[in-house]
Amino acid sequence: MPIPEFIVEIRKKIGHDLLWLPGVTGLVVDDEQRVLLVRRADNLQWTLVSGCLDPGEPPAVGIVREILEETGVTARAERVLAVDVTGQFSHPNGDETVFMDVAFLCRATGGTARVNDDESVDVGWVPIGELPELPERHQAYVKQYLSGVEAAWFAE
Repeated sequence: MPIPEFIVEIRKKIGHDLLWLPGVTGLVVDDEQRVLLVRRADNLQWTLVSGCLDPGEPPAVGIVREILEETGVTARAERVLAVDVTGQFSHPNGDETVFMDVAFLCRATGGTARVNDDESVDVGWVPIGELPELPERHQAYVKQYLSGVEAAWFAE
C-alpha cells in the first residue's frame, strides 16, 4: 500500500524528520484459538496486523479496516489490550517515524485469510501455542491476552 496522502503532504513540509504517528495493532483470534498473522513484504517477519490511522479515524475502526485491507478477514474489535510506543523506524526512503500504538483484541467474523495488498507476502492462521517468533511488543500483546487480565497494559 502506498504512503497515505496525508503523510505525503506532511513530508513535503518536514522532509525525512522524525514524525509521531498514531498506530493500531490487532491480535485477531478465531473460534479455534488461532491467531491471524501477516508476513511483512519489507522484512519477511511474521507479525500481528498493524497500521497507521487516517486523520480523525477512531482506533477501533482503523484496526478493523487494516485487518480487512491486509488479510481479507472481517473482524470486530473487542477490547484494548495495550497502549504502547514503538521504537523509532528508519524507512528505506529515509523517513523517520515513531508510533503510539493502541493494540486491540479482535474477533474474526468472516472472510478468508489471504494476502490482500502489497504489504504482505503471506497471511495465515496459526494456533496460539505454535506462534513463530514475533516482534517483542507483539509477543507482549499475546502474553497480555493469555494472562486473562482484561485491563489494558501500558508502560509507565
